[in-house]
Amino acid sequence: MEICRNRTVPGYKLQKMPSKFDNIVVGISGGVDSSLCAALFAGYPNLHGVYMQNWGKDQSLTKPEEEPCYERDWKDAQKVAKHLNIPIDFVNFEKDYWLKVFEPMLEQYNLGYTPNPDVGCNKFVKFGSLMDHLDEKFGKDNYWLVMGHYARVLEYENSKEKDNNHLLRAFYGKKDQSYYLSQVPVSALKQIILPIGHLTKPEVRDMASELNLHTSTKPDSQGICFVNNSQHGKFKNFLQEYLPSEPGNIVTIDRETGEKKVWGQHSGLWSYTIGQKIGLSLPQGDPRYQGAWYVSDKRRDTGEIVIVKGRDNEELYSDSVHVKHFKILSQENLSDSLLNESIKNGTLYMQFRSLQKPVKAIAYQWVNHNEFSLKLASKERAMAPGQYCCLYSNDRVLGSGIIDSVN
Repeated sequence: MEICRNRTVPGYKLQKMPSKFDNIVVGISGGVDSSLCAALFAGYPNLHGVYMQNWGKDQSLTKPEEEPCYERDWKDAQKVAKHLNIPIDFVNFEKDYWLKVFEPMLEQYNLGYTPNPDVGCNKFVKFGSLMDHLDEKFGKDNYWLVMGHYARVLEYENSKEKDNNHLLRAFYGKKDQSYYLSQVPVSALKQIILPIGHLTKPEVRDMASELNLHTSTKPDSQGICFVNNSQHGKFKNFLQEYLPSEPGNIVTIDRETGEKKVWGQHSGLWSYTIGQKIGLSLPQGDPRYQGAWYVSDKRRDTGEIVIVKGRDNEELYSDSVHVKHFKILSQENLSDSLLNESIKNGTLYMQFRSLQKPVKAIAYQWVNHNEFSLKLASKERAMAPGQYCCLYSNDRVLGSGIIDSVN
């Protein structure tokens, strides 16, 4: 753990550490990141492992005789726990995931939005249902939760508030997961430890190999958990199993004349996302229609999907968003002084996707305490209603909210 403590962040205290006999719970998913987390705390006498199953229907099988991925991961997690000589519990949160994450996601897609279930999973399950479960087992605030996410939770040095912990980007930007954690309960930060956030991925694999963890060479999981390596290969086909077919027109609109032409039909507003290439056969003999076409708008009032020619069409770019349901990730209020100072210093950024290049914000206007409009320094491609707008001051996550509209 020394490498975690040596990589300090100006203005923040050293990485917090449990006392010798504290209860420590480490989430072990069966991957290398969580395996190393468990190994880093293996010397503590009251270390417990926990494996969460959040999804039962396996979409990753290519052959009927294959073992479901969650069963393989559970076996890997057990093997890691046995190697480290620590107990591990199996907990099932499928119902919680379905009701709090999956069904709301389907509802949002059906309305034409672009939600992010991974943000919801962290908020409601990994740092929601799991911590409720641990509160009952160990007592509220009577344990540390160690997770294998690439982000950092550190206590701010100059705060007047007690336990004012901030969520920060990971040291290793290529794997940063702070965007996905931007909705976790702020009350949970005081007892969360994210050691992997201080390491690089190559360091994680090297350390896991040195500790003889069999997961050291296990490939990283890709995509949303419930469609990981989908047998269909496309998220659209997965959604089709759960969402009704509500056909609508795919149209082009002439910017000068306003003339609308219908070129085909879609099976539902959920079937395409903003900025996605659309596979329609437009008349390539006509220079007005030659080339690739992309989704620029999804009109919920008419059920139409609007398309434009060219990946870099100006209709795909916007420099302002309206954000609702913004959740502040701090014990303190998000003050105008902090926002104005960050804008003045050029350190206020937003992201509407994980791992994208941060976008500088240059102005904002509150509508109420959790709703505002945000002006960006540059036009960005394919921002879509339903995505999370995450605000950063340098590396610190200020919070996030849902994009309601794009201008």
